[in-house]
Amino acid sequence: MALEINDQTFKNEVIDSNEPVLVDFWAEWCGPCRSLSPVIDELSEEFKGKLKVVKVDIDANQNTPVEYGIRNIPTLLFFKDGQLVDKVVGAQPKEALVEKIQSIIK
Repeated sequence: MALEINDQTFKNEVIDSNEPVLVDFWAEWCGPCRSLSPVIDELSEEFKGKLKVVKVDIDANQNTPVEYGIRNIPTLLFFKDGQLVDKVVGAQPKEALVEKIQSIIK
């Protein structure tokens, strides 16, 4: 399962992480977010120990989405060594996300 984080824990869980991080920005009312959610949880399990997977509810946490210019959801941000290295907007097939993750965790 992906870890739910908030504005207060973002720096510790993402920027200061020793492993690459996939951040899923989502909201309860977002249909594509709900359809992507099981895929995000699967990726969390499949890449355990190689990639941290976290979720940020944009309705409950507004500072972090603004800081990273999140305008549409779902938006996935990929961080490595505390730096934003990639971004995906909209629901994507699992295979495309796996390819992207594999290129980041090398």
